[in-house]
Amino acid sequence: MRPRVPVVCLVGGLFLFACVSLSLAADPLRIYIVTDLEGASGVYRFAQTREPGNPLGEKAKEYLMGDIAAVVRGLRAAGATDIVVLDGHGSQAFVPHLMEPGAKYITGTPRPGPLTGLDESFAGMVQLGAHAMMGTLDGVLCHTQSSRSENRYWYNGVESGELVQCAAIAGYYGVPTIMVTGDEATCRESRRFFGPECVTVSVKRGIAREAAELYPFDETRPALYEGAKRAVAAIANCQPYKLSLPIQAKKEYLVFDEPSGPGRRVSKEGTIEDVLRLLDF
Repeated sequence: MRPRVPVVCLVGGLFLFACVSLSLAADPLRIYIVTDLEGASGVYRFAQTREPGNPLGEKAKEYLMGDIAAVVRGLRAAGATDIVVLDGHGSQAFVPHLMEPGAKYITGTPRPGPLTGLDESFAGMVQLGAHAMMGTLDGVLCHTQSSRSENRYWYNGVESGELVQCAAIAGYYGVPTIMVTGDEATCRESRRFFGPECVTVSVKRGIAREAAELYPFDETRPALYEGAKRAVAAIANCQPYKLSLPIQAKKEYLVFDEPSGPGRRVSKEGTIEDVLRLLDF
């Protein structure tokens, strides 16, 4: 004779299983996106990125919004439940009526700190529309923080650009960079610092600082969508980017004694104790 299982045990077991299943299903998958304009599809001239209200710039913002939409759709298709998109371009670049549903968008200044809204609850970060560091020969619109004063930064002896700056701040919260989009040079820079596990999607190839081989939107947008799906799958293999503290920092930049005159290059060195103050140096 088979032993009887008490009904109360069966009910209790089913209830526990249901609770665990619901708990697992309810776990959010949060992804943070920080955007820039220079690395968007179709953007290759500073006239498209510098002057607010410029018709070329307004059209470039639309290009960026198309890239964002493709990535948001890809992330959601791969299971992301909560997506926050930060406008990381200095003069701001979001076009509200073109915001893809399914994400929250942060824009405007001033803000309380770098990468506003990012915290330990996010599983990964995407750097979208990024560009290579200053001095990259084939980097489209390459610069680090300021394209006018041509800033260059070294952290613990390693020259680094905005990719590293953003990744290091995210790393403070334990959040890995899981995807980078931009030109070929930016993708190469990403692989150098973050390894092959971080998904890269190139939307153009640099010829010079303001010259590029542009890839058609009908190719870049599907590539961004598929790349975003791969990035979610790659989360487990991506590690947060960390800078050893205290950071020995060096900065070189141009100072203009007269607005129309040639700049002279100066440098400063110092120590950064807090990664969240990285951009204050």
